[in-house]
Amino acid sequence: MDLQLLSRICEQLDSQEVASLCFLCREAVSKKSLEGINDARGLFKKLADQCLLENNSFLRQLLQTIRREDLLRLLGADNRQLMETDASPLLSGYSVMLYNIYEDLCKEDLGKIKFFLGDKLGRRPTEMCKTVLDVFAEMEKKGFLSEIYLDELHSVLQNVNPLLASKVQQHMQHLRDNHRPVAALPSDPAQVRLPVRETQLRDVEQNLFSDAEPAVRPSRTANDTEYYSLTHKPHGLCVVFNNEFFPRTGLRERAGTIEDDADSLRAVFTKLGFTVVVHKDLTATDIERELQRLANRNFVNEDALVVCVLSHGQKGCFYGTDGATVKIQDVTQPFTSTRVPTLAGKPKLFFIQACQGDDLQMGCVPCPPRPAQNVDMEQSRLEEDAGFVRGETVPDGADFLLGMATVQDYKAFRNTTTGSIYIQELCSPVTKSAESSEQDDILSILTRVNREVSKGVFQWRKKQMPEPKYTLTKKLVLKLD
Repeated sequence: MDLQLLSRICEQLDSQEVASLCFLCREAVSKKSLEGINDARGLFKKLADQCLLENNSFLRQLLQTIRREDLLRLLGADNRQLMETDASPLLSGYSVMLYNIYEDLCKEDLGKIKFFLGDKLGRRPTEMCKTVLDVFAEMEKKGFLSEIYLDELHSVLQNVNPLLASKVQQHMQHLRDNHRPVAALPSDPAQVRLPVRETQLRDVEQNLFSDAEPAVRPSRTANDTEYYSLTHKPHGLCVVFNNEFFPRTGLRERAGTIEDDADSLRAVFTKLGFTVVVHKDLTATDIERELQRLANRNFVNEDALVVCVLSHGQKGCFYGTDGATVKIQDVTQPFTSTRVPTLAGKPKLFFIQACQGDDLQMGCVPCPPRPAQNVDMEQSRLEEDAGFVRGETVPDGADFLLGMATVQDYKAFRNTTTGSIYIQELCSPVTKSAESSEQDDILSILTRVNREVSKGVFQWRKKQMPEPKYTLTKKLVLKLD
């Protein structure tokens, strides 16, 4: 790895971040060798000794976990390194879960945790713990915490922060679902004996069976593996951010968005069994605040999340009413499985009605040519949801669907009388499919939306092409509640 670049990264990491990185590295580097490290150079030397810095993969994982996006950008993109990620040591879900819990706790919560654990950890060790990560490390030393012993942590968090306790419960359930051992803590911690290191256990447990166990585990039913489950009532939340007025920004009023788009989305997703919440005319900061509040929600009793954005926009972003931008990746990223475990394995749908550039798409005459369409009547009512800056793209993550009104660099049209072309074309087939006996999944529906919108001829005889992007792992079928 480039030593000069590594030195620059070292200079920008403070002592608290170094402590966090050391905590995350405990399964890649022995805990004893990490003791006494107080700066990034010392840590990186240990990682280099273990050949963990031969490419950027492991360092990327570390920086991404502590949310240092600026340092990630310093590393740049390297396709070769990304392809080698599968061969690189990954941070365990257990360590990342503990770190995320630590991030979500405040100083007052630290005091409560130390109070509940004081008798078990001992007075002096408890007093020596300056952060929640210190508490976790001490719990591990005393045998109260490990990847397969989580009951004590779960119990303490139920008294301190029930939402975070649900993340521990979700992790335990994930281990069970993947046939990983989850053990209750013995009444006497001295009885805890691990015959092999936990990392060794994870490596070999997949090949261990009792004499009574079949060599091949029974598979789940077709419905479990092929379709997302929608069993709760309501199925989940549908949150709509609807911006119409942009005072003192130079952005025009978005006529047609209130009476038509927002009302259509409310009607459709209410029929589909979702609780619909509409936020009207929010600034960029207010939108980000609402998204963070939503990400802190416990989704244990909900099957899915839907977020719709109706606003002006530009490449990779959309506008708040104050003219400031929100990156589309910042809309989806708070809901990844790591950050919101209660949404792990559940569909997360995002629909963005906003321009993604200033260009207008041209049409191409097919062979044989089709008859010209009579579109002049509606041209005076068409506007673009456009703006004036550049942004970024969507992030990775499982079980996401991002429905964009238009492809990158181009404008999206809205009829000032009947609403946005994309939203109206989306609501109609979703409703028809929900009412029919066919098992049409959402991707089949969005293909129809693409086809219908692409047939249209809009302002100055221009075209619009929607673009779905997805990492769904199952089929999602929406039916009337």
